[in-house]
Amino acid sequence: MSGHSKWATTKHKKAAIDAKRGKLFAKLIKNIEVAARNGGPDPSGNPTLFDAIQKAKKNSVPADNIERAVKRGGGLDGSGVDYETIMYEGYAPGGVALLIECLTDNRNRAASEVRVAVTRNNGNMGDPGSVAYNFSRKGVVTVSKDAADEDAILEATLDAGAEEVKDAGEKWEIHSEATDLVAVRTALQEAGIDYDSAEALFVPGVEVPVEDPHIAQQVFRLIDALEDSDEVQNVFSNIDVSDEVLAALEEE
Repeated sequence: MSGHSKWATTKHKKAAIDAKRGKLFAKLIKNIEVAARNGGPDPSGNPTLFDAIQKAKKNSVPADNIERAVKRGGGLDGSGVDYETIMYEGYAPGGVALLIECLTDNRNRAASEVRVAVTRNNGNMGDPGSVAYNFSRKGVVTVSKDAADEDAILEATLDAGAEEVKDAGEKWEIHSEATDLVAVRTALQEAGIDYDSAEALFVPGVEVPVEDPHIAQQVFRLIDALEDSDEVQNVFSNIDVSDEVLAALEEE
């Protein structure tokens, strides 16, 4: 998780200036639509929608796009969205486990795109349950290291349910039970600490160390291929790579 998170931080920083930004926007908009559909279009009474909007704003999605997504999802403009969540499981090179979360309106298309991305990048699809047992749904709040230090974050969130604060490169990740996510996020707000995102994600219980930069590159290439699909909303892995391996990859 730590290696995957740090790689994602680096990748998204680069993605902000290239064509992948459009794909990121589309996924963030889809999150908003689904949150509005499931919990209503009022973010003050729908914490999931509130956090989806917050994440979109942090990633510079235009306000007009966000407003239209809320209206579409909430059925306020006469249209509707009909997405379903599907989970796929697989393995990347080095025995790294992958949990692939799709948000799609076409199950067959999603299955095909996931299978193609995995098999073309030296991975293998897994049977249902083959890797999911190693992942738990957790609340994950990210905070820029410029916003607060680890001690300040722990002091603000420990009583709200924070279990640990993890180093994810340029950000801190605050992990909690998924049911404590809103409480942790609220505690940060009350302490005046700005946060980047707050969402329920799948976190691995056991990580797989990858010390060979070549293997790590193959894993991240596979993850990138999956995330390039419009059908794939999130990819979770249990890869653990050192800062030295990440540095070697960034030089390539």
